[in-house]
Amino acid sequence: MQRLIFLGAPGAGKGTQAKLLCEELELAHISTGEMLRAAVAEGTELGKKVGSIMESGQLVPDDLIVALIAERIKKPDCEKGYILDGFPRTVPQAEALGAMLGSAEVTVVLFEVTMEDVEARLANRRSAENRADDSDDVQRERLRVYQKQTAPLISFYEERGLLTTISGAGSIEEVYGRLKQAVA
Repeated sequence: MQRLIFLGAPGAGKGTQAKLLCEELELAHISTGEMLRAAVAEGTELGKKVGSIMESGQLVPDDLIVALIAERIKKPDCEKGYILDGFPRTVPQAEALGAMLGSAEVTVVLFEVTMEDVEARLANRRSAENRADDSDDVQRERLRVYQKQTAPLISFYEERGLLTTISGAGSIEEVYGRLKQAVA
């Protein structure tokens, strides 16, 4: 079973690349962002709890996200493997995931991109997808939160020998070629 974690700043290309790789390898694509946006849109109990948090650009509390992922990875479409896109986002989430998976192997891929590329991609995504969590203010806050809370995951996984870094610069196809080499 292949278990992959995609790390990188908002707009680094994690979701785009996860969709491509999941399709090719028949893996489940687990995007916490998509799951949470769907919960908000459907007005579920979870959606009611997290809607205002997401709109402000803050991270949803660890306990809610960990419980969401714990349930999701038990579903039948995860039997061949999965890509976690947007989880973990904090060291406590990574520790909880490690406890969930035990000794199961995991590969962590960091998509490295410049802040200029991130800003350009987020601007493009904002105009193309019209997501409520992609306004200028929310994007700035998400980048600030990433630097403070998510970037420490790089050293967390690096210290455990699990981190593979690829350049997220270039075309979708160029990045995908590097990604396939990295996870082969």
